[in-house]
Amino acid sequence: MQLRLELDGDVIVAADPQIGLLNRSVEKLFEARDYRQLMMLANRHDWVSPFASEVGVALTLEDAMGITPPECATWARTLLLELTRVSAALIFIGSAIADEQTLTLRERYVDLQEHATGNRVHPMFARIGGIAQPVSPEWLAMVRELTASTRPELARITDALLAYTQAHPGIAVLTHADAQAFGATGPVGQASGVHIDLRIQQPYLAYGELTELLPAHAASNGDLAARYASLLAEIEPSLNMIDACTDRVAALGDAPVNVQLPKVVKAPEGTYYGRIDSPTGVSGYLLVSTAEKAPWRFKLRTPSFAHAQALTVALVGCPVDQLDDALMSFFLVTGDIDR
Repeated sequence: MQLRLELDGDVIVAADPQIGLLNRSVEKLFEARDYRQLMMLANRHDWVSPFASEVGVALTLEDAMGITPPECATWARTLLLELTRVSAALIFIGSAIADEQTLTLRERYVDLQEHATGNRVHPMFARIGGIAQPVSPEWLAMVRELTASTRPELARITDALLAYTQAHPGIAVLTHADAQAFGATGPVGQASGVHIDLRIQQPYLAYGELTELLPAHAASNGDLAARYASLLAEIEPSLNMIDACTDRVAALGDAPVNVQLPKVVKAPEGTYYGRIDSPTGVSGYLLVSTAEKAPWRFKLRTPSFAHAQALTVALVGCPVDQLDDALMSFFLVTGDIDR
């Protein structure tokens, strides 16, 4: 992504995000793959939260095909999705405060993903109707140990983040009205008072049974500090949900984690739409099927695309020497913008 800026001295007076330079074309690739292969492409645009993309695609396809995954798969998916949420928060915060300890902690979450799925960047673990394989008791024990060791780190991370945000007061403000107009969601939207959390408002996966553990968000002033505070506020509730999911998956034991699919998988003719709350905001999936083995259209609604557009108003008034900090506070993933 490039930014075309107009300046008055060292202050930005206009900003125009120039996207389309990466040309991922994942949406066109979706149209040339069968439905099983779609799952392998699902995580190729949001590199920070790849498993979230896999789950969003799987849920949309399952809804279209009338497939209900086994209970154990639902809880394991929720567990991995919340691990991804913590991992994403830690890399965005750790990069901002330039803290090696926080980034090392994030690597432990990536290691856990690799241990369960075999991949660090592209897990390719979700399947239509479940997950690729059961998670082991040993892995669940590793999850419990990691969440327990993360909690004592939160006070230190909070103090370091507060020191960082206090050095950038009132930077890159996104008003409530502008956040709504540009479709801001997730921590960016929450920081501007747009309280959309599909885990609460339209529960999916196992979130309907985890309602009391989900975060409560308060309206704030929509600046850099508010966005990081909103992101930080996600971590502890996610840790609590991870523990609850770990207990449930362990209790289910050797229960099945997928369903038997036909040799050729097709979605009934029609238009379907699914969405989830990924770590950076609401991700939507539009499927148009003509009852063939590949979708006629599979369109993504990604949070980074919406948030990149919001830079046109949020960066106005920002000093040039704080531009990189302002950009980082929108938690952008370039593949998620130019997909």
